[in-house]
Amino acid sequence: MRRGFRVCSVVAAVSFALLSGCTTLPEDPDERAEIQSLNDPLEPTNRAIFDVNMALDDAIMVPVAESYRSNLPDWFRDAVHNILTNLQEPYVAGNDLLQGNTHAAADSLGRFFINSTFGLLGARDAVADSGGAKSHKTDIGVTLAVWGIEEGPYLMLPLFGPSNLRDGTGKVAEFWASPTGAVLSANGLDIVNNIQTGAEVLDTRTNLLDPLKDLRRSSLDDYAAIRSLYRQSREASIIAARQGQSAPAVAPAPAATPAASAKPGTGFGDQKAPPVHGSVEFVDPAK
Repeated sequence: MRRGFRVCSVVAAVSFALLSGCTTLPEDPDERAEIQSLNDPLEPTNRAIFDVNMALDDAIMVPVAESYRSNLPDWFRDAVHNILTNLQEPYVAGNDLLQGNTHAAADSLGRFFINSTFGLLGARDAVADSGGAKSHKTDIGVTLAVWGIEEGPYLMLPLFGPSNLRDGTGKVAEFWASPTGAVLSANGLDIVNNIQTGAEVLDTRTNLLDPLKDLRRSSLDDYAAIRSLYRQSREASIIAARQGQSAPAVAPAPAATPAASAKPGTGFGDQKAPPVHGSVEFVDPAK
């Protein structure tokens, strides 16, 4: 959504493409077949990138997010979250229209204009507080899915986390697709884009502190659990878009299920996401 951030996103995608050339699948035929059946042919490379991502997250993002949550009051963090959500509404409305969901698009545009005025530039969700439409999320990846584009192989992008070929393509397309980002850039306000990007990353990571901590504590295989949860979240958004509904801003956490499908000692295989307290959605901060 923001120019500076999207340049980084494109660089990350190119980096992943270069790394993927070094991928080596296991020699064991059963392990190789299992990886391919999960539509994760790059799993060895994906897992290596995942490990680096988690190490950086633990070292940098978690301490920063915990400090943000501990030192700033709820009302301030809620206002920041509402402003960021409001700035996304034109982008969401554009994708709603491309998906043929005119009612959802009208809701998003209505929310943007009302919250930008009566909601103090979006700091207060005046529409939802008065019983109106709540915010929802969609993106170019969901739009491509509604148009019938297959998801392609699962990808773990450096720094940006879980994705797939279709959603990764959407990330690149979003470089040009942000109405608010384009207006700010056209007026020489790229610094505002960069501040907004940083705020979105911090807001998203803060909201995921407890859910991801629970997920990692109860998971036998963090990589497989996050892959499964990401796919479930994306599928819920795609189904809602195809049915002409507004997907919730935060997808409900999946019910508790056994995590027994991963092969002991290999880590390969998909496991159902373990129970999570609260709700989790893997939200790309670029949107």
